[in-house]
Amino acid sequence: MHSHWCRVLILLAVALSLAACEQSAKIDVNPKLQSGYWQASIQLPGGEIDTGLEFSQEDEVWKAYLINGQERVLIDEVHYENGELTLRFPAFNNHIRARLVDGNLIGDLTLVRRHGNTQVMPFTATPGVKRVEAEEGNSINLSGRWAVRFHNEGGSNSVAIGEFKQQDSRLFGTFLTPNGDHRFLSGYVRGNQFKLSSFDGSQTIIFAGEIVDDRINMASFWSGPNWHQNWSAERSSSVALPDAFSRTFLKPGYDRFQFEFPDLEGKLVSLDDERFSGKVVIVTIAGTWCPNCNDEARFMAPFHKQYRNRGLEVVALMFEHFEDPQIATQQIRNFRRKFDIEYETLLAGISDKAVAAEALPSLSAMLAWPTSIFIDRNGKVRSIHTGFSGPGTGEHYVKLQEQITALVTELLDEPVDLLEPST
Repeated sequence: MHSHWCRVLILLAVALSLAACEQSAKIDVNPKLQSGYWQASIQLPGGEIDTGLEFSQEDEVWKAYLINGQERVLIDEVHYENGELTLRFPAFNNHIRARLVDGNLIGDLTLVRRHGNTQVMPFTATPGVKRVEAEEGNSINLSGRWAVRFHNEGGSNSVAIGEFKQQDSRLFGTFLTPNGDHRFLSGYVRGNQFKLSSFDGSQTIIFAGEIVDDRINMASFWSGPNWHQNWSAERSSSVALPDAFSRTFLKPGYDRFQFEFPDLEGKLVSLDDERFSGKVVIVTIAGTWCPNCNDEARFMAPFHKQYRNRGLEVVALMFEHFEDPQIATQQIRNFRRKFDIEYETLLAGISDKAVAAEALPSLSAMLAWPTSIFIDRNGKVRSIHTGFSGPGTGEHYVKLQEQITALVTELLDEPVDLLEPST
């Protein structure tokens, strides 16, 4: 009898032990993802991009925001299960995949580039940690306007403007170039060293260097894991860029801007279609992959809705990373949903400036994504704007919106009976 009860107790202990192990295994297999702020990092050859994530959960549905400097970017798709996290940016076709290990997220960021080629960068995130990069009271302050030169191979330079704001050790700003801007950048100043970086769902960039005698010499610019360029800068309150409304024009011999590309259902669309007759038309040459094009669409979608009843049409010629029309079409559909676009978006070709220039031979050159053509009610090109200065540029973004609004309303106000007859 004593032996029998001993065996029972032993079997009971084994069963309890197995149950405990099974419960422990369940906890390890599906660890809990912590809500709130996470400090995130993306590794490039030139250093780390410092960014942030905010997670929240409601009714077992996860929601997340990417904290990119002074902007919050809603992450379109968040999936977490069994310790595996996937964050997707469908309009850009990029994603983060990571696993929760000892309370930290460890994984990769994958960016999809032209022809579907990918770039993969290490990604990590730690909950509730905000790094202090430098102590307050730096003797160096980068706030202000800087004349920038990017040093190209062969000895040539590309001009740009750096506009920075420093608050103690924290540094914010952007770079304006003739073709657009580098959006929201944030970073730090430590001694005479500085760094600005950004990840907004599309681009991964780092600007880093040192300040000597109020000059920046041989600083470093990384975009993704492959593109690297040196740059230098000096303070200048008078530095200016070429007028974006004068860089692109129609070639001699052309008096109209023409195109013919399929819409998302495969139907060919051109400016000769009846629906454009007597309308003011904005044609924007863009791509879903392009951060400045996204900024333009964020402005253009509500702008079109505001003025279409007065006779405004907008057409976007989309040059995509994919030659497969089905994949490219899906990217454009995602883009339309992201910005609630109701204007026409046409599948124009692969995202290559030479391809775009060949497809649009009336333009003097294809210099930047986006490029926007403003056409009056008689089909005449009245202005072409190269690039787009987005919200990261502050007052420049406000000014550009005002310029576009003034131009379009002027064209809309022109009485049709005073226009020259179409030739």
